[in-house]
Amino acid sequence: MATSDLKPNNPEYAKWVDPATGEFRVLEPGQTFKSVTNKITRIVLTPHTPLGWFAMFGIFGAIAMLLLTAVTWLFLKGVGIWAITQPVAWGFAIINFVWWIGIGHAGTLISAILLLFKQGWRNSINRFAEAMTIFAVVCAGMFPLIHVGRPWLGYWLFPYPSTMTVWPQFRSPLLWDVFAVSTYATISVVFWYIGMVPDFGTMRDRAKTRFAQYVYGIISLGWRGSIRHWVRYETASLLLAGLATPLVLSVHTVISFDFAVAVLPGWHTTIFPPYFVAGAIYSGFAMVLTLAIPLRKFYGLEGLVTERHIDNMGKVMLATGFIVAYGYGMEAFMAWYSASHWEWFMFWNRVFGPMGWSYALLILFNLLIPLTTLWSRKLRTNISFMFFISIVVNTGMWFERFVIVVTSLYRDFLPSSWGTYRATKWDYMTYIGTLGLFTTLFLLFVRFLPMIPMNEIKMMLPGAKIKPKVAAESGD
Repeated sequence: MATSDLKPNNPEYAKWVDPATGEFRVLEPGQTFKSVTNKITRIVLTPHTPLGWFAMFGIFGAIAMLLLTAVTWLFLKGVGIWAITQPVAWGFAIINFVWWIGIGHAGTLISAILLLFKQGWRNSINRFAEAMTIFAVVCAGMFPLIHVGRPWLGYWLFPYPSTMTVWPQFRSPLLWDVFAVSTYATISVVFWYIGMVPDFGTMRDRAKTRFAQYVYGIISLGWRGSIRHWVRYETASLLLAGLATPLVLSVHTVISFDFAVAVLPGWHTTIFPPYFVAGAIYSGFAMVLTLAIPLRKFYGLEGLVTERHIDNMGKVMLATGFIVAYGYGMEAFMAWYSASHWEWFMFWNRVFGPMGWSYALLILFNLLIPLTTLWSRKLRTNISFMFFISIVVNTGMWFERFVIVVTSLYRDFLPSSWGTYRATKWDYMTYIGTLGLFTTLFLLFVRFLPMIPMNEIKMMLPGAKIKPKVAAESGD
């Protein structure tokens, strides 16, 4: 059947196979260019903000105030208000730093790698996955800064020409984190913004108030939708995707070096870089599900974020979950195969020691529940179940970071220096406050910016596929 025969009243319109790629595309019955534009722009340009949005903004804004309170008290009293001590010199701050960086990985993978591999199903979720990445990096970046104890001297980490000739210690993993995270944040923001430029032009043309027209007009950078603009937009997107793709592997690899370059049993292992990257993608896709499922229900976007998207994200989680399981198995194997007394005791203590409960929760949430259920397509397309799984995986990945940091530190080489770790209320307030900050920023994004790319969704409609080469040859 030709694409021209696919009319809105045709039953085949809702389930269409692209004759060029053979890709199965699920569309909302009766979906057209105009209906897609109306549905997405109405969320942003409506003069009446839903009361539910105000309620959620108020709740999570109040939770974000916990972060402000905790950080203010931290600056006044010092890091002694946290539970960090000897031998557990790293606590919630580093746990949450690694966890938040992992959350942001799915956005880069969806935006860059899936774009390069021409995976059309990414189009409905890539925009808010990119936003999720940026807000997660914001939450992550503050933890190393406040953890060092003197955040007002953070500029010492940058190699600027100083009259005191004080240069950063480039052998320090803390400095590696600064460069990795700042590069990651920069590329993510640029990629996110460039992708929204065509939609900003649409918002400018549809805005009813002068203020909205002015603001969207400025940030649309003079977008007119000409062929020359589209060609340059596609070129810029591919270049940025090529730059961002190595970051998916490099950023969390550098984060893993915080542990792997140490000589401490449980940290000094070469499995950490791929193990951390797989875990980051695992938790990142779980967070995308946590955000996408309520959004599609609240704003009626079931025709844009479909069961197929949920199913594919479940498949990615299943694959990365098994890589994480392999990492757990290799930790156990190498502790035995190394014949190192210290390594074997560390692993035995991690599983059966006083904090073995955290390892049991890790295995339950990261392996037993997800990897025994995500094989079923029926469960992967069950929206309520996938939301539950996303919460389970995010919780399990936080416990993974807890296990790596705390259970490797609280019993080290000398029994005389053994201790324990029990987080204080300020640790919990700081962590819960970042959850509030993240959600508050995301709610502002949903309200004032298009959370789904209109132009990419339209390219999924029958007959809308335009080859960039033909467009470029036709001139402006």
